[in-house]
Amino acid sequence: MARVAFVVDEMFEDSEFRVPYDRLKRAGHEVVVIGREAGKRIDGKNHKEHVTTAVAIRDVTADEFDALVIPGGYSPDHLRTDPLMVDFTREVLEAGKPVAAMCHAGSLLIEAEVVDDRTVTSWPSIKTDLLNAGAHWVDEPVVEDGALITSRRPEDLTVFSDAILRQLEGRIPERISALVPPDGEPLGTAIY
Repeated sequence: MARVAFVVDEMFEDSEFRVPYDRLKRAGHEVVVIGREAGKRIDGKNHKEHVTTAVAIRDVTADEFDALVIPGGYSPDHLRTDPLMVDFTREVLEAGKPVAAMCHAGSLLIEAEVVDDRTVTSWPSIKTDLLNAGAHWVDEPVVEDGALITSRRPEDLTVFSDAILRQLEGRIPERISALVPPDGEPLGTAIY
């Protein structure tokens, strides 16, 4: 099974942490919560979730993990000011490992300089920031551009988590293709 890093800081979006965390744990993956310091209790934005970081970013390397998940909320804006978090994010993606960014997490991707010429989605308020960083922005529930997985909001968490699990099984897309299930409702965009 995979070892997956979750990076969080104060005021992460509660459900954007909890839903993928629980899905990955139920699938048998090891999930490690990483913060700027180890053993720190961090509260979710809505005060529904409280997590304690297992390890500090200074004590891990990208080589130790198979994937990275970045919940949204205000957390990514805090994390983008930490050079170690920025480097870690870039190194995981450059290694070809899945990096899954939800909602406002695109701000950390921008800081890591990994969105240029990639197709992504996000919460609408950071659309212009992503475009200015060279990304191609689309309004879809989930977008997979190679190992980079992005999603918009809590309502998209099911397809976001599905994409993470699919990529952990080794199914990493290479070119854009709409994800449309049998009922015809678009689920997002992938690059196969």
